[in-house]
Amino acid sequence: MSDIDTRGDAWSIPASAYLASRPSRYAVPQPESCYVTMRDGCRIAVDVFVPQAIDPADARPTYPAIVIFTPYFRRFKLHEPGAECSPNTAKYRDAFVPKGYTVVVVDVRGTGASFGTRDALRSPTERDDYYEIADWIVAQPWSDGRIGSTGISYLGAAACFLASTGHPAVKAIAPLFGVSDIYSEQLYPGGLLSKVWVEAYDDLMVALDQDDRERLARYPYFNDPRFDGPQPVDADTDASLLQAALEAHRSNFALADLAPEFAFRDGATKHDPALDSGSCSPYRYLDGIASDVAVYSVSGWYDGGGYANGAITRFLSLPRHDCRLLLGPWDHGARTNVSPWRPHAASDFPLLGEVLRFFDHHLLGLPTGLDREARVHYYSIHDEQWHAASKWPPAPASQRLYLDGPGKLSPACPVEGDSTQFQVTFNWTTGRNTRYERLGGANIEDYYADWIGRQAALPHFDSELLAAPLPIAGHVVVNLGVASSQPDAALYVYLSEVESTGAVRYITEGMLRALHRNTAPCPEDYRTTWPYRTFSAADAQPMVPDRAERMQFALLPVAWTLSAGSRLRVSISGADRGHFPQVPHGRPPRLSIRLGGELASYLDLPVRA
Repeated sequence: MSDIDTRGDAWSIPASAYLASRPSRYAVPQPESCYVTMRDGCRIAVDVFVPQAIDPADARPTYPAIVIFTPYFRRFKLHEPGAECSPNTAKYRDAFVPKGYTVVVVDVRGTGASFGTRDALRSPTERDDYYEIADWIVAQPWSDGRIGSTGISYLGAAACFLASTGHPAVKAIAPLFGVSDIYSEQLYPGGLLSKVWVEAYDDLMVALDQDDRERLARYPYFNDPRFDGPQPVDADTDASLLQAALEAHRSNFALADLAPEFAFRDGATKHDPALDSGSCSPYRYLDGIASDVAVYSVSGWYDGGGYANGAITRFLSLPRHDCRLLLGPWDHGARTNVSPWRPHAASDFPLLGEVLRFFDHHLLGLPTGLDREARVHYYSIHDEQWHAASKWPPAPASQRLYLDGPGKLSPACPVEGDSTQFQVTFNWTTGRNTRYERLGGANIEDYYADWIGRQAALPHFDSELLAAPLPIAGHVVVNLGVASSQPDAALYVYLSEVESTGAVRYITEGMLRALHRNTAPCPEDYRTTWPYRTFSAADAQPMVPDRAERMQFALLPVAWTLSAGSRLRVSISGADRGHFPQVPHGRPPRLSIRLGGELASYLDLPVRA
């Protein structure tokens, strides 16, 4: 089914209806482009699109601004006409300028036509630039003094950084598919290095920052042969300034080199003890977001290795703010509706229409009806419906199922303390059509299409046939009694629906490096409703070989309704080749999973009423 917002009755006024009521009264002009000089002399390239009234009666002297911070070029120069010169940001220009917003697009420090170098991923230096850009915006004659910010992925996290500077003009942000903690949601989910993301990100940024067009052609967003490198600012008529900026970009950091220094969440760079993964993470600065700033966090069920957790924790960690949460059947950036029951791969949901309504409410003060809507909206796959909730998680009930033998999930705890064993093979993989490839820039339409064959190689546990639909919504939490023949191991747990037809559908997954098995209370700036761990060096603890211990961790969140007549399947692996490293290197462990007894293994399902 389609993911259009009229599926179900989750909204009083769906975004599609609101968008239809909101005429476009302004034309999108050619941008004005200039450098804005920062406190250290670094020049930052900026494009400005001021609305042009179609009817003179609609002309206004000032407009609120939507600012977009991107490392992926604010604009390409074209050597042939006809291409979209702003593939990363055109959607925001075209969504907001016709509705009466000035859109400002910024090449962040060390990228595009901007000068400087990048010393990390969204570093504190870059965050300071954002405050100065906001200062520049409110000083312009077209500014009405109000600023919002949005964008997908890096752009969304940058919106959080902007709000955290405390600039008084910032009134609303809509981070879309943006992380809160780069350690647990992006770099090291479960304490395991995300190899696809790290390698692909470096390759993409080298291609962009050094204007390597042959390398850049590998990426769908940027492979138009008419692109001719980043667009210089208007005053740089001979592109000499651009060339100087590009030369400086050759000294940008490499994520593959930086990531090992962040192997623990409290790990810092050797040259700067203040620069750790938290320095690059929006959660670290949440207390800087003023209580009058509204925040709309958006993510999807297959959004990378934990981006949905980022949206959820941001919603939970700002209780004094007007916070909203939207979780859809989407991959990273909502390029694809991931539901196997969709009519087509493309999403039908008017996402930027929903964001427009949010900005209209908080920046223009229009009567949008937003205050009458629920604060949480989420889409449940397989029943293919949008649902509304007042809080997260929406499912108050929990259903416990125990791993039982042989290969069963049972509502009753096995009496005997038995176990099942399996030898890890480092050759097993989830394939090349996973949630992780999308983070690497791949344009995937059919996720886990070969799942039935891949999961067949894993030990698994099946429930009885479901007598009624089983709607889960939130984090499935697994508690496993595990012994390893080695002092470390990686655990991957997969949830599937086995339909009456024999089809096996991937639902979600979770992972944990055994070294990080200790849990801890969550901090105020990263609130969770699922097991939290520090991932610190002090809390890391090797296992005693062959001694069973409890491993408790959450699978990535999802809303999915299993059909009557289906079975729920839990599968377990000790590796995912191509996505995460071997643990331990070259020594595949033999794992023993306890069934029954004091260390009985089970999962808790968040069941929606």
